[in-house]
Amino acid sequence: MGKLSNRMWRALGAQSSRNQSKSVALIKRSTEHDSWAAGLDDAEFAAAAEKLDITDPAGTDRAKFLALAREAGDRALDLRPFDVQLQGALRLLEGDVVEMATGEGKTLAGAIAAVGYVLQGRRVHVISVNDYLATRDAEWMKPLFTLFDITSGAVSESSTRAERTTAYDADITYGSVNEVGFDVLRDQLVTHADELVSPRPDVAIIDEADSVLVDEALVPLILAGATTGEVPDRVIHDVVGKLKKNHYEIDTEGRNVFLTDEGAQFVEAELGDINLYDEEHVGTTLVHVNIAMHAHILVERDVHYIVRNGEVHLINASRGRVAQLQRWPDGLQAAVEMKEGLAQTDSGEVIDTMTVQALIGRYPTVCGMTGTALAAGEQFRQFYDLAVSQIPPNADNIRVDEPDRVFDSKHNKSEAVVAFVKEIHETGQPVLIGTHDVAESEELVYLLERAGVTSVVLNAKNDAQEAAIIAEAGALNAVTVSTQMAGRGTDIKLGGSRGEKDGRSTGARDQIVELGGLCVIGTGRHDTERLDNQLRGRAGRQGDPGRSVFFSSLQDPVVTKNLSFKRDPESEEEDGSMGEKGIELIEQAQRVAEGIMLELHANTWRYNKLVNQQRDIVVKRRMELLTTEVALDEFTESEPDRVAELTGSAASGSTGRHGAASDDAEDPADDEAGEKATGTVAVRTEPVPHDVLVQAAREIALFHLDRAWADHLAFVADVRASIHLRSIGRESPLDEFHKLILDEFSRLPGEAVEKSRTTFREATITADGVDLDAADLRRSTTTWTYMVHDNPFAGGGAKTLQGIIGIFR
Repeated sequence: MGKLSNRMWRALGAQSSRNQSKSVALIKRSTEHDSWAAGLDDAEFAAAAEKLDITDPAGTDRAKFLALAREAGDRALDLRPFDVQLQGALRLLEGDVVEMATGEGKTLAGAIAAVGYVLQGRRVHVISVNDYLATRDAEWMKPLFTLFDITSGAVSESSTRAERTTAYDADITYGSVNEVGFDVLRDQLVTHADELVSPRPDVAIIDEADSVLVDEALVPLILAGATTGEVPDRVIHDVVGKLKKNHYEIDTEGRNVFLTDEGAQFVEAELGDINLYDEEHVGTTLVHVNIAMHAHILVERDVHYIVRNGEVHLINASRGRVAQLQRWPDGLQAAVEMKEGLAQTDSGEVIDTMTVQALIGRYPTVCGMTGTALAAGEQFRQFYDLAVSQIPPNADNIRVDEPDRVFDSKHNKSEAVVAFVKEIHETGQPVLIGTHDVAESEELVYLLERAGVTSVVLNAKNDAQEAAIIAEAGALNAVTVSTQMAGRGTDIKLGGSRGEKDGRSTGARDQIVELGGLCVIGTGRHDTERLDNQLRGRAGRQGDPGRSVFFSSLQDPVVTKNLSFKRDPESEEEDGSMGEKGIELIEQAQRVAEGIMLELHANTWRYNKLVNQQRDIVVKRRMELLTTEVALDEFTESEPDRVAELTGSAASGSTGRHGAASDDAEDPADDEAGEKATGTVAVRTEPVPHDVLVQAAREIALFHLDRAWADHLAFVADVRASIHLRSIGRESPLDEFHKLILDEFSRLPGEAVEKSRTTFREATITADGVDLDAADLRRSTTTWTYMVHDNPFAGGGAKTLQGIIGIFR
């Protein structure tokens, strides 16, 4: 069945042999130029590379470039690239996602491709999954770039604005997908063009491409500002805490929870015989009850979040790590904090939002690399128009992947895992056990300890110790229990690091090789085979021996969420093992889960497509306001008297902002009498310099455009929260959603312009600029990011946004 699944993915979008013969031939030809490259002095390297025209994929100059890359890696990094690394770099230069096995040197392949793009006059962003990998790789590859006289830099969460500007000005910039995305969003808050940080996108090389482009694509990047929002109060939380299982229902995907009729009656009685669905409560109390139910029933501690230092920290499910600077929206964060008895933080108002998919879509050229690309081939093709090239390993993979061991219950599975680990541990062979969440990892450590097996745990609670724990995971007698944190971005060396320090590394490694290398054990299948393969890939790197086996049960979430049985399958074996039938059921459940994830991605894309188009319109208008004098030009046309007043071009002694000039009033007493009679006040101010007035007009127009966009995003969120009810009337929820937000967006330009005109007329504008604070028009200075779980919609799509841009005028 596994072989059939692989054939299916290949057919859907993975072209594992695409143009590989041309790449291999070019690499062979490049060896003819090795002596030429080796004969160059360091000072001659950059000039030699600059003379090459490597745009021809099969040209002699590209062969010379490969020779230079091979020599540069050896000279600058003491890493002479394997042919397969050069092959990966070539496919990246052709715009593919390359699949390279764990330990095969994706970092160097990506750096060589980045050099190739720069030599073609391009600017490159190397986008990774986290700050650690981005900064590590930037520092590691810097000597290579320096040899080619190519500048490089990195952005991280701690980077200052000046550091970000310097990094983005470089030829090659490394950064996490979050930081790159948030820099784009933060640029939507600036009011001076010289404050822009993020450059015009050109080439994106995506490291861990399936994680960034598939797993992270469903989590929008959101920039929020502090507001004091309403959250469920303690009384509602106490009532929700009393709910029993017959009081609510959870949808089939476990993403939403609803009150049953019996549950609604119970809540209404507990809250004083109210009616949850009347006008007084449906928009407040009922919403708060739903948020509290989500916090109490769907969100689990040590699965979806941990509590550390008196704060709630979200866990990124695909990475197993704490999701830094992320929060839940719409009062859920505060609701979980109340559930845990912690101080509640402010809720957030969405200032701007953009999905990872839209972020990557900004780049004219996209390519990527990962160890598990084939299984994501359809997503790459459908959502990014990317093909996959599978690069063979430098050394054959000799890891033994054993058939799954499937049991009827979690209890029997856990007993089998402990017994198997104990048996392996007695030989001294290192063991890495992959679990799904913090709670499961801690439970397994307890069971192993009870069986006499001492282990080390790695999860989101002790992520600061990750490097030290992983460094010893391949040591003799080591037993490491980890969440998905050990699934990627790590390199487990046989023998561990201690042997290297005291000179025993060779002996320890040889002993472990003799034992069969690292043994990887999975305690259950994930929703996608990709995550399973990432865990398997910890063993058998670069030709090392290794072993992997997954233990599953028919009570695992992947089965209970995706399969239903009229009668639970029963085992005929004393230990509860299910044999081949169990393996078939697990594979079937995983195929269903992968199908659901693909449809979820497709529906999320359909939803976000229109919002992204609307965002593009707003961003284009914003950049026009930010970088030109169009705001003042428009005010000059619509508010000529106010502009004349501010510039001093109106006649002296004007009796008001819009009144006619009077040359007759020379006596101050006459002036005063006239002002009392007319009820106006003469305005005599110094002319506002042109550049100051340009900036004042700009800030006013930008404020109201930004405010209108934030209000529109709030409207979008409200519509999405209730649009599923349209399906009751047999309407397409997504079609109705598009109609509503198109209609609302059509009003946005006019309202923004009208409010800008009002502020321009009434705000205090002097030679020092405009005082928006005095007009109670303040921007949020505190910003953060948080997660949003998108709900799938069914079918439909919007047709057009024609005519919207013109309304701004």
